[in-house]
Amino acid sequence: MESNPAIETAQHVLLIFGVVLSCGSFIGFFAQKIKMPDIVLFLLVGILLGPEISGVVDVPTGSALNQIILIFGASYILFDGGAETHLSVVKGVWISLLLLVTVGVLITALVVAPVAQYLFGIPFMVALLLGATIAPTDPATLMPVFKQVSIRRRVAQTVVSESAFNDATGSIIVVTLMSVLAGSGHLSYGHALLDLLEQSVIGIIAGALLGFVSLFVIAHEKYSFLREYMPLVTLMAVIGAYLGAVDLQASGFMAAFVAGVVIGNRSLFGYRIGAEEQRSLHDFVGTTALIMRMFIFILLGSQVKFSLLAEHWVGALIVVAVFMFVARPLNVFLCTLPDRRAKWTFKELLFMSWVRETGVIPSALAGILLGENAPHAHLIASVVFVAVLVTILAQATTTRWWAGKLDLLEE
Repeated sequence: MESNPAIETAQHVLLIFGVVLSCGSFIGFFAQKIKMPDIVLFLLVGILLGPEISGVVDVPTGSALNQIILIFGASYILFDGGAETHLSVVKGVWISLLLLVTVGVLITALVVAPVAQYLFGIPFMVALLLGATIAPTDPATLMPVFKQVSIRRRVAQTVVSESAFNDATGSIIVVTLMSVLAGSGHLSYGHALLDLLEQSVIGIIAGALLGFVSLFVIAHEKYSFLREYMPLVTLMAVIGAYLGAVDLQASGFMAAFVAGVVIGNRSLFGYRIGAEEQRSLHDFVGTTALIMRMFIFILLGSQVKFSLLAEHWVGALIVVAVFMFVARPLNVFLCTLPDRRAKWTFKELLFMSWVRETGVIPSALAGILLGENAPHAHLIASVVFVAVLVTILAQATTTRWWAGKLDLLEE
């Protein structure tokens, strides 16, 4: 009998799913026992399973399967983060948050750029592109860490909210710089600012709309005809919010986060569900988010290219060190300084300066640069790989210890 390519592909995908779920389950259990963020172990296991070592898991970065997992996984993790965000807490720090997701991304890119230019001998605009690519923080990394480590609420929610919103800023800067380097445009600060504002507003509106529609059909006193299908509605809300925002040329990740915020803060809008239903919904969202981070970080680990790392690892490590120990603290302290109302403590700012892992969003931007054959795209991709490995392995593993040292742990 002749082999059917479609069946072989399906069987290969099922094998990958089985390997990821089985390994992820054991690793997640082990991570709980040793009190370590599971994403760190997922990443390490992914490296072992990848084509560079064992070859058990081989999903190309440009494949449709990889993109589906990254897009839906990051969106759902963001939705979960939004559902855990309390508007009453965030409204007290909105000035800091606004500055972190706009000015903060620019500060990071501008600090990193001259260092990268000097080390790699590349044009300043390419170095700026590199800085903008690694600038967004990663909600898919931060959310699991804060699920396992109880940090002072306003600090945790500020960092998570920043990670949800600054992917739009980073993406817009990257696309603008790509256009300039391709010779198809010029660097217009006014146009970039207007584009950021437009994407943000449309993303927020799209996410809020899907959130309220979801609440209407699952929690309205009279018209909640999908109350029994509450978990499935969250899936539809995430997909609808992301695709709706993307179709309108806005940030799909931001829309997914806002949809979660609306559903998570339903009591503020007059919607309520029973205790048993709430527990069921919480369990479903938590389990789905766990599965998504298994896939995301095992796949990210499997896609680490040792050849790229070997070529630029010294310069990349120096860039990442400047990124972590200079750019991030400068970003945090400058952006929170004008927000007198928030009354940030020095310990809170020190914690925020350390916790800013890199992961899915920068990796996706690096993939876009490679796909578009942007100047020095392979160099940028290698620095992104180093940033992902170093920030997750160094920062995610020390979050609990650092929070304890700064007296920011909560019961």
